[in-house]
Amino acid sequence: MKITSETVAEIMKSAVPNKTKFHFDDELTGFGFYRTTGGTGTWFAEFRPVAGGSKKRLKIGRVGTLKANEAREAARKAIANAALGKDLATARADERASGTVKELVETYIAGKAMKETSRVFYRITLKTQIEPHLGTMKAVAVSRVDVQRAHSKMSRKTRYSANRAVALLSAAFVWGSKRGYVPEGMNPAAAIERNKEEPREVYLAEDEMTRLGEALREAETIGIPRRPSESKHAAKEKNRTVYGPHVTGAIRLLMLTGCRLREILNLRWSEYDEKRGLLLLPDSKTGRKTVVLSTAAQAVLDSLPRVGVYVIAGQSAATEEEKPRADLKKPWSSIACRAKLGHVHLHDLRHTFASVGAGDGMSLLTIGKLLGHADAATTQRYAHLHVDPTRAAANVIASKIAAAIGGR
Repeated sequence: MKITSETVAEIMKSAVPNKTKFHFDDELTGFGFYRTTGGTGTWFAEFRPVAGGSKKRLKIGRVGTLKANEAREAARKAIANAALGKDLATARADERASGTVKELVETYIAGKAMKETSRVFYRITLKTQIEPHLGTMKAVAVSRVDVQRAHSKMSRKTRYSANRAVALLSAAFVWGSKRGYVPEGMNPAAAIERNKEEPREVYLAEDEMTRLGEALREAETIGIPRRPSESKHAAKEKNRTVYGPHVTGAIRLLMLTGCRLREILNLRWSEYDEKRGLLLLPDSKTGRKTVVLSTAAQAVLDSLPRVGVYVIAGQSAATEEEKPRADLKKPWSSIACRAKLGHVHLHDLRHTFASVGAGDGMSLLTIGKLLGHADAATTQRYAHLHVDPTRAAANVIASKIAAAIGGR
């Protein structure tokens, strides 16, 4: 039959067939529509992807949703693509069978060799950033526009975390394309413009360090006053929270060693070389790391009660299922507030360690070794504090030139 809007409308108004009935167009071979026993009409295109191969049928859309001329044009493209070796029916089937973005990233996190701390961070990023925006989309169907829109939405809340999410997506697509999870070379997150990031440069001044020391002593003796509750049923007297030596000791070690938080919380007594004054970390962020301890840092370590495997004892200390302490967020928030430090993060204690060294004229190379930087460029962020040696060198050079030219 000649398929037109009129002829199709006439058939759709007729009695419902007792079995699915097919109608083919007499002009475009393979184009047609069928009507089911429920009365629904569906456009389709039939073709052979390979000469002599089995015939395939591709659903185009519902009658009523697509007009006859629109369905004819879609069928014409599908049949033409089949003649060129492009099987749209198989492509659609592959897309339906392919995994979601969530599944792709989960597989990447589970299958990629990485540190456990990185794995935990990636899982949090997937859950909080990627899943809400792209998680249910088919990985093979994601476009650069989809990722850009998701990044923009993430950026409204957390600009830096949005960048980390896109970086994780990009890595997952690169990894997946090499293993057949998505087409080779596919990476819709590759060209996404990231938010500009400014590194934090928060260092404690001498008076702030003094206040922190006072707060630490108060925390481990009489306790830090709890913040008053706004509830009318709350006790009028402010109770205090006493923090044990492992909490205050961890904060002191962060200050006195410049170590990262997890390096201190995961530290085992077996990694402390008391005789040589060293920490022998088997797996830091930059791999194996040796921390040279100061006398003050050793004094803190030697004063800590040895409970269990870990230096900083957690709730499960000395049990069969002992785990390192998860974090110091709550005690640090209370102690930092008591010391009136404002929005100082625990990681800023590491920056403070480096800034004191740079300010006292130590070389950036030495500071980098103390901090365990794998790349010397990382230590350059403290270069602006490292002024005394530079000025001394400038004075030596300039004095010789001034003497030669008769300057004062």
